[in-house]
Amino acid sequence: MTIGTQVKTCLASLKSAQASLETFALGTQNQDAKMMFENAAQSTQQIVDQVSARVQQIENEEPQFKGL
Repeated sequence: MTIGTQVKTCLASLKSAQASLETFALGTQNQDAKMMFENAAQSTQQIVDQVSARVQQIENEEPQFKGL
């Protein structure tokens, strides 16, 4: 597995985790838990944004990774 593929797999996992955190926030009535899930989702979104930028950089440097 190439580094490009590994980074894209990691990005997909991060997006899945972020979506799960948002779902948990919506599904709970406990305000403390809701806030914790929302904060975790926001933090995860920041990481997703950073890794997405890295994926773009990898694709620009190594065009063979586009579309993987």
